[in-house]
Amino acid sequence: MNKNIAQFAVMTFEKGEEIFAGYTTEHIQQVGIYKLLAKQKLDGTIDWAHFVQRDNGLKEKVLRGTVNTPAEFNLVLDAVNSNLLKIFGVSLKVATYDVRSAGCGTVSNTTH
Repeated sequence: MNKNIAQFAVMTFEKGEEIFAGYTTEHIQQVGIYKLLAKQKLDGTIDWAHFVQRDNGLKEKVLRGTVNTPAEFNLVLDAVNSNLLKIFGVSLKVATYDVRSAGCGTVSNTTH
């Protein structure tokens, strides 16, 4: 890992929590890539995080929230997509992602 790049975990998982969804945009020139990640908690609620990942790896403008149902999560997804389409002409697409442990080791490759 490049020591000049500040990185942080956008979402952490407690035992038993699962990945619910992962979405990204295509690369936007001079901006980066917007992402929306979500996990399902043991109580059934869904925590989500929306952010932009800059070209240098920095994650900025992190917005977080919790919804109670998949239908409510779809409202979040629709709202985010509406704004991205208006501002940049892009929308979120289902992402391929790596799950990594705290020690930065890859746990699995998953397509949601």
